[in-house]
Amino acid sequence: MLYELIRPVLFQFDAETAHNLGLTSLRLAAKLGPLNPMRQNPAGKPRTVMGLEFPNPVGLAAGMDKNGDCIEGMAALGFGFLEIGTVTPRPQPGNPKPRMFRLVEQQAVINRLGFNNKGVDYLVEQVKERRANIRLGINIGKNLTTAVENALDDYLMGLRKVYLHADYIAVNISSPNTPGLRKLQTAEYLGELLGGLELEREKLAQEHGKRVPMAVKIAPDLELDEIAPLVDKLLKHKADAVIATNTTLSRVGVEGSPYSSEAGGLSGKPLFERATETVARLAEALQGEMPIIACGGIFSAADAKAKLDAGASLVQIYTGFIYRGPDLIKEIAEGL
Repeated sequence: MLYELIRPVLFQFDAETAHNLGLTSLRLAAKLGPLNPMRQNPAGKPRTVMGLEFPNPVGLAAGMDKNGDCIEGMAALGFGFLEIGTVTPRPQPGNPKPRMFRLVEQQAVINRLGFNNKGVDYLVEQVKERRANIRLGINIGKNLTTAVENALDDYLMGLRKVYLHADYIAVNISSPNTPGLRKLQTAEYLGELLGGLELEREKLAQEHGKRVPMAVKIAPDLELDEIAPLVDKLLKHKADAVIATNTTLSRVGVEGSPYSSEAGGLSGKPLFERATETVARLAEALQGEMPIIACGGIFSAADAKAKLDAGASLVQIYTGFIYRGPDLIKEIAEGL
C-alpha cells in the first residue's frame, strides 16, 4: 500500500534515477529494523531447489542490486532469495546514458545498462558485511573489454572470488547489452565455457569442502532448435539449474511506445509469453533432470503459477517489482 504513494513520485524521475532513489530508500528503511515501514514476512511455503531450502519461491532477479548495496533493504521485503549482480572482474561504467527507459503503458522497461558495476571485489565486501539471513545468488559476467574468445578467464575469476560468499552462482551469458555475449550460448563457445567452469568448481569444492550450485541464465530469443544442444551442454557439465530468461530483443507488444526503437533488452509484461514458452521448452527437453528458475513478465500470483505450471521450480521478479512494489512479493509467496 505504501508503494502506491511512493511510485508516482519515483516515476517523475527518469528510470535510472528512480532505480537509484529506490535502492537508497530501501537501504535507509532497513536501518530502522523492526520499525521499517516496508518490512513484511509473507507466509510462504518452503521448497528445496539445487539442494538449498528456500523459505518461499519468490526471488529478486539480477540487475536490480548490481553491487550488493541493498541486501538488508531487499531482504526485509520478504523475498525467498536474492540474486545480486551482474558483477564483472573489473569495475566498469556501462553504456552511455540515457540507457534505461520506462514504458508505462505497456508496463515494461528497456535497458542497455551494459553491466555497470563496481567490480567483484567491491561486491564481495558488501556480502561479507551483510546482516540479513537470506539465500543469496551472485550473478557473474565478463567485462566489455574482454574478447568473447577469452570470456572464460573472466568467468573463472568471478567464480573464484564469489565462491565462498554465494549460496549459488549464476552465469550470465545472455545479456543483449554486452556485444558478443550471447555467442556464449552457442555450441561454438558453450561447451568450452561450461567445461572450464565445471573443472574449476570441482577444484574449489575439494579445496573448501563445499560445493556451491551453479545456474546458467539464458535468453528468451533462442530458436527452438537451439534448446536441445544447450540442454545437452548444461547436463554434460553438471549445471545445477537454468534461469529462463533474460531480457528480449523483440519489440512485440510495445510497437506503439515512443521508446520502442531504443536499443537494449525489453523486460516486463510483453516478455511474459515468450519467457514462459522458453520455460516450457526447457522443461520438455530436461525431463526433470535440472530445475528451472523462471523470470520474465511476472506481475501477479497467477503469472507466477503459470511459470510453475510450465515447469519452473522458483520464480524471480524485476520489472513487476518496479511497477507493483513489495505487495507483489507477498501476493506471489502466499498465493502459491
